[in-house]
Amino acid sequence: MTVHHDGSPLYVPVGCPELGDTVPVYVRADASVQRLWVRTAPDREPRFAAAEPVPARAPGAGERWFRAEVHLRNPVTHYRFLLDGPAGYRWLTAAGVVAHDVPDDTDFRLVCGPGAPAWATDAVGYLVFPDRFARASTSPPVRELDLPGWAIPCDWDEPVAGAGPLRSRQFYGGDLDGIAERLDHVRDLGADTLCLTPVFPAPANHRYCASSFEEIDPLLGGDAAFGRLVEAVHRRGLRLVGDLTTNHTGDGHPWFQAARAGADTDLYYFDDTLPDGYETWVGVRRMPKLNWASATLRERFVTAPDSVVRRWLRAGLDGWRIDVANTTGRRQAEDRTWEVAALMRQAMVAEKPDSLLIAENAHDASTDLDRSGWHGTINYAGFTRPAWTWLATNPLPFLGLPVGVPRLPAGAMLATMGAFGARMSWQSLGNCWNGLDSHDTPRFRTLVSGDPRLVEAGVALMMTLPGTPVVYAGDEFGLDGDWGEDARVPVPWHRPERWDAATLACYRGLIRLRRSSPAFTRGGLRILDAGPDRVSYLRETGDEAMLVLVARDGDGGTVRLPFGRQAENVYGGAPDLLPGRGFTVTEATVQAWRVLP
Repeated sequence: MTVHHDGSPLYVPVGCPELGDTVPVYVRADASVQRLWVRTAPDREPRFAAAEPVPARAPGAGERWFRAEVHLRNPVTHYRFLLDGPAGYRWLTAAGVVAHDVPDDTDFRLVCGPGAPAWATDAVGYLVFPDRFARASTSPPVRELDLPGWAIPCDWDEPVAGAGPLRSRQFYGGDLDGIAERLDHVRDLGADTLCLTPVFPAPANHRYCASSFEEIDPLLGGDAAFGRLVEAVHRRGLRLVGDLTTNHTGDGHPWFQAARAGADTDLYYFDDTLPDGYETWVGVRRMPKLNWASATLRERFVTAPDSVVRRWLRAGLDGWRIDVANTTGRRQAEDRTWEVAALMRQAMVAEKPDSLLIAENAHDASTDLDRSGWHGTINYAGFTRPAWTWLATNPLPFLGLPVGVPRLPAGAMLATMGAFGARMSWQSLGNCWNGLDSHDTPRFRTLVSGDPRLVEAGVALMMTLPGTPVVYAGDEFGLDGDWGEDARVPVPWHRPERWDAATLACYRGLIRLRRSSPAFTRGGLRILDAGPDRVSYLRETGDEAMLVLVARDGDGGTVRLPFGRQAENVYGGAPDLLPGRGFTVTEATVQAWRVLP
């Protein structure tokens, strides 16, 4: 038996509270808790209020439920619980129960105002790197195109150069009409949110060094192809999220060229003491850094009616993923990241109220969230890397890590996920994008040495833990990749003999599982058990509970429900669970049960 609270509707039944509201919060406790208080800190001054016992809000055995009230005096309200019983007092924070005093950084949080749009809560994303995804059947051969000087034409089956001077110059010719032709695959897989890496003109195949924000790259089909893609996406009931570099432009961008010539110089950081005479993103000369102290930049990029952010939402995007959001607005003593995020959110809501704003951050994003800016982050630190440390058998480096990731027990994975998740609101955690890999990392299949059992384990974590699962295009076919461009191998649509049918079935089946119950998208999370090679947890709403087991190997442990009910197996083929009877883990497996009323 445990003591538990999280931000899901079972424990916090108010979805989007406003400043000044009083919100009920509930705690599930065991017999060790005799009295309970909620501690808030309005205007940073601690206050305690006693909780009262209430009837159970969900199935359980031998449990006690308490209700307290939290008054929202500040836009972000921190709260925790003080537990008292025979063993003395303990604290319950988002990091769990401790018997000693702890700082406030893991307090639960309630955030005032609207959160992410409702569609994002239920989304399954599909990440596409346009140059390598698909080329339209009507497009001419890539070697017949009049290409810019940077582009080296490559046939679709030509090997990818993982490093060296060809790395950003190989051009395979994927285009937006090619993406549109493959949307039925995305929908049939079970994904509903198409996430594109940049589509603006740039002198590189990745397009993260934009030479314009005013048009779609003609090499992708231009504005007309973008319009056709938008129409095809929305006709199928899908959403479309773009990728934007708010930290920098390319050095060929007209803004930068004009600034170098003496006009609007405040848009960038010019400094003769720097190697190139201007600030860049991590020393990359062709990526000059934008200066968000500039009122002109803010107007052009965000606030004006025809700004970059607003114009492309109006053209059909449903949201933005912001590249290297962690460094946007930051330089030396300057720190304007929160301001930039809030400006963008405000402009996006004005243009399209149900649009989504996601920040890329490869590290700890917690201090940038819950500020009326980013709805969530690319959860590399709180999901991807800890999942790697549990499942990887081929220890490759992670986003600049100078050594390969270690292989650790499940408890270490959960501790890492919990440490990052405890430092943001439940609202933000639920809107973080959980991916097993991306266009910037090795392919997950390579990381687990192609073991189908470990692939299934990773996909299960992605589909059943809090957050939005995002599939990197081609993973469902079993594509490999060690690093960089190697992970951006073209999707072999014309080579079905290279598709891994079992992996494709795995992705489809686990996406169906996710969509089979609102507990996976809106439910709370209770960890039941973790051995070195297995983890089991409950995702719960007030109406339904789903029990998930993920094991990388068999260890003889037994999974049981924590209360006397029956559960029917809905994934994996294990027997139903009966009161007093568990499931013994004898091999790597993924299983899911629906707890019956």
